[in-house]
Amino acid sequence: MLPERPFPPSSPATKRLSMSIRSCFSVVLSVHCLLGVLTDASAQRGWAQEIDFNQEIQPLLARRCYACHGPDQQEGGFRMDDRDSLLREADTGEVPIVPGEPERSEMIRRVRSAEEWERMPPEGEPLKPEEIALLEKWIAGGAEFAPHWAFQPIRQPPAPQVVNEAWATNAIDRFILARLEEKGLVPNPVAPPEVLVRRVFLDITGLPPSPEELQDWTRDWSDEKYERLVDSLLSSAAFGEHWSRMWLDVVRYAETNSFERDGVKPNAWKYRDYVIRSFNQDKPYDRFLQEQLAGDELDDITADSLTATGFYRLGTWDDEPADPLQAEFDGYDDIVTTISQAMLGLTLNCARCHDHKIDPLTQRDYYSMLACVRDVTPYGTRSDQRTNNQVDLNPDVARQHERLEKRRKHLQRRMHQIEQEAIVKMPAPDQRATEGPERQQVLDAKLRLYTDEATFAEYNQLKVQLAEVIAEQQSLPPRETVLGLGVVDKVPKPTYVLLRGSPHAPGEEVQPAFPELLGGGSPVVPPADAPPRSSGRRRALAEWITDDANWMTPRVIVNRLWLHYFGRGIVRSPNNFGLMGDPPTHPQLIDYLATELLRGDWHLKRIHRMILLSTTYRMASDYRAEAAEVDPQNNLFWRQNLRRLSAEQIRDGVLKITGQLNRQVGGPSMYPLLSAEVLASQSRPGSGWGNSSPAEQARRSVYIHVKRSLPIPLLQAFDFPETDISCEARFLTTQPGQALTMLNSQWMQQQAAALQQRVRREVGPELRAQAQRCLELVTGLPADPTDVEELVSLVIRLREKHHLNVEEARRAMCLVALNLNSFLYVD
Repeated sequence: MLPERPFPPSSPATKRLSMSIRSCFSVVLSVHCLLGVLTDASAQRGWAQEIDFNQEIQPLLARRCYACHGPDQQEGGFRMDDRDSLLREADTGEVPIVPGEPERSEMIRRVRSAEEWERMPPEGEPLKPEEIALLEKWIAGGAEFAPHWAFQPIRQPPAPQVVNEAWATNAIDRFILARLEEKGLVPNPVAPPEVLVRRVFLDITGLPPSPEELQDWTRDWSDEKYERLVDSLLSSAAFGEHWSRMWLDVVRYAETNSFERDGVKPNAWKYRDYVIRSFNQDKPYDRFLQEQLAGDELDDITADSLTATGFYRLGTWDDEPADPLQAEFDGYDDIVTTISQAMLGLTLNCARCHDHKIDPLTQRDYYSMLACVRDVTPYGTRSDQRTNNQVDLNPDVARQHERLEKRRKHLQRRMHQIEQEAIVKMPAPDQRATEGPERQQVLDAKLRLYTDEATFAEYNQLKVQLAEVIAEQQSLPPRETVLGLGVVDKVPKPTYVLLRGSPHAPGEEVQPAFPELLGGGSPVVPPADAPPRSSGRRRALAEWITDDANWMTPRVIVNRLWLHYFGRGIVRSPNNFGLMGDPPTHPQLIDYLATELLRGDWHLKRIHRMILLSTTYRMASDYRAEAAEVDPQNNLFWRQNLRRLSAEQIRDGVLKITGQLNRQVGGPSMYPLLSAEVLASQSRPGSGWGNSSPAEQARRSVYIHVKRSLPIPLLQAFDFPETDISCEARFLTTQPGQALTMLNSQWMQQQAAALQQRVRREVGPELRAQAQRCLELVTGLPADPTDVEELVSLVIRLREKHHLNVEEARRAMCLVALNLNSFLYVD
């Protein structure tokens, strides 16, 4: 049956607690797992089988206790990253934790207290009974610490043994099934072929299958045919177009600068095309990062590697800052933030003004990392917004263009000088005429009359020379530039720890170095050229980030892939693997995938394929009450998650269904038609938006010009991300504006008309045939007769009760079909 509303009710949002805890009677007891393992002779070893410190204890303490007892603040005279301070008397004379004896631990007394003045935590809701019981059990078992999982090197875990061997297709399934069997859960069966084919099309290419494609792939269905489907889609150009958006979100891709003028970033689209090309070519992920961080410093510099340095130019930029020095360091902060979160899963930016309040990251770590990119120049200046950020791909051609341009300007200056010397001798009417469009006409007629013979001969010779220069310029190959590091500081300025983050209060000088948390060390910078081409610091940083021994980089990227196939990551906070991030639901699985990435020479398609071929991915999304009772949030993946399509998938899917999708790959961005009201909402109303042809406007959404002050209404309604900062994962909301956009926007009305025209072309004028074909195109499946009758009945009602004409009623029928959940959700 057709649904009564276009969207299902939203599920409850998971809200993260945050609080600022005031000083209270001073024994608030929290425990930190930063370093080492607590060992105590009285510890009872049996607790480890029942309580997982990283999964259950550490997140609770971080959420409720770290604010007052972290590295930045130690109320009560103890700190959570100091083992001894937790086991000795606090300022009150009480011992926070007595391992093995919760009844003697002041921590338990305080969290259980009925007195508001002494109960901990002092703000927010009291701990729940089950949370207190968990802490008691943990202390009774010895209050063992475990090192934070993400701060430890990767160790390839063996695939666990499982009871239901037949269910597991690969090692991924074993890790998932082992956890399910521990909890007595049975995974869902594999989804039907038609569901699975649609899911794979959307997840790999971002486009739904046509009815014909779905029919072809489901015919004679087998595991081997599914494998061929996966390989076929992974090799399609649409793969890179869809998956590039994952990376563009993470690196805050946009094509304008924001702020008042929101000026365009020339050639930003070439960075986008570089990402698409890299994903389609399955460029090794380590090389992909190296090109973006140091593409101009590599041994083998290519057009791609230079284009990749556009990464540094994607952030916001104020062309008229009130405090230029502050703006410069805000730019560096944007770079350090994006590198640390996007590539390392660390919130190093939280250590800009002081040591990180939660993670073992110091202010010195922050500025030592900043020193690694200190050679990056600002995006531009108010008077020159190109030199620093435009890179010539062919320096020889560029030098020829520059030589000729310099010669052209010299000739034109001398000619202008001669012209002005003659003009001042002319009558007033002629002088005024030379100030407007008639200037050249006057000069052609009268210049000879007001110059001597030698000067006039010189002028004519200059004209000949200028024509020759222009002809030579036109004969040169075009000058091709890309957004990137056009100019760098070959000898970077000194870097200092900035007191309270202020560039006007420099502290001690620091050298380029890597965070102690990840092993520390200083970059080995190759010997400088004479003169140096660049500092070499960024290359050293890139090689450290992509070293096989850096355990954060592979973990972070495999988690991002998992997120896009299951609706959430193994770690739900993809940009934050630190102590305040969400713990992994399957820590061994994320390490397994990371080691597989390294074993496969950093090729991401290998991981894509491994996930796609797993039984875990192929499960049905059906809800089962008995399983939901044990695992209501599907943390253990007993089923596939039902997911709403992204903004781009909805727009691109509509274009494919209506038959209008332009499959051109790459090239300059296009500009969808926007209403005058929308154009008036940007920072400079009416400017900065192009006029693309209808064919260009029908290209995939990844090619839409991304203007920071002018979000596209359809994309914005469906949670297109904020582009000023790294987007780790998009919101997936359900709200009235989405239904209103899908039903009432001019663009959707146009698409409904296009769908109506398509079904008329394909099946003729008969209403029932049109309704059937309309449903087939939207869902990809054979139309259910009941649904066909509902659409037919809708058209009849619209004509009889609301007096719509035939075309209007059938267009409304197509619009309703495009609003079906079976289109808007992937099962």
